[in-house]
Amino acid sequence: MSRATLDKDPHEVASMFDAVARRYDLTNTVMSLGQDRFWRRATRAALKIGPGDKVLDLAAGTAVSTVELAASGAWCVAADFSVGMLAAGAGRHVPKVAGDATRLPFGDDVFDAVTISFGLRNVADHGAALREMARVTRPGGRLVVCEFSTPTNTLFATVYKEYLMQALPRIARAVSSNPDAYVYLAESIRAWPDQAELARRIGDAGWGQVRWRNLSGGIVALHAATKPK
Repeated sequence: MSRATLDKDPHEVASMFDAVARRYDLTNTVMSLGQDRFWRRATRAALKIGPGDKVLDLAAGTAVSTVELAASGAWCVAADFSVGMLAAGAGRHVPKVAGDATRLPFGDDVFDAVTISFGLRNVADHGAALREMARVTRPGGRLVVCEFSTPTNTLFATVYKEYLMQALPRIARAVSSNPDAYVYLAESIRAWPDQAELARRIGDAGWGQVRWRNLSGGIVALHAATKPK
């Protein structure tokens, strides 16, 4: 399996990420021009976590994001449905669990905070995933979704979409272990809802106080929410 389709069959998507796992972190850093580090720090700050908190990092991949979260002093667990990605992050010493975002292997009200970075758009039923995240989060607990979004400047948005479909696959051929997967990733970003629509969907899944802020001109947006008490 070299890439998945936009139907987002879980087995296709997991196989695709298994195939890119070996050089996934390097590819992300190159293609984001180093912005991935900034986005991880911003996600940690938005979660407002610290010692004593239990945090679920969903779609954690190689756990590079989980290590960033753990720098806060919180206890953080990485979860992903790609065993290959988790294995590629074996050297990162945080707890790791293989699991499906729509059927999380955790009890109710376990976590103080949950986050998912660049993974929600790869879930076939992201409404079900958002509801599962709410289920495992305690009342009053926090959610942060870090995801590619819609640039706020119209001209920049046009240039960005051209970059996604033309430049991104070419760059991936130079640095990725599975360049064809990045065609899917570009398509999935283009098909993803804008900031306001994603906020509506998060609210529909049972989260309250939904808000967002743009990073990097809207290339990425951080959506934050709270589970009602």
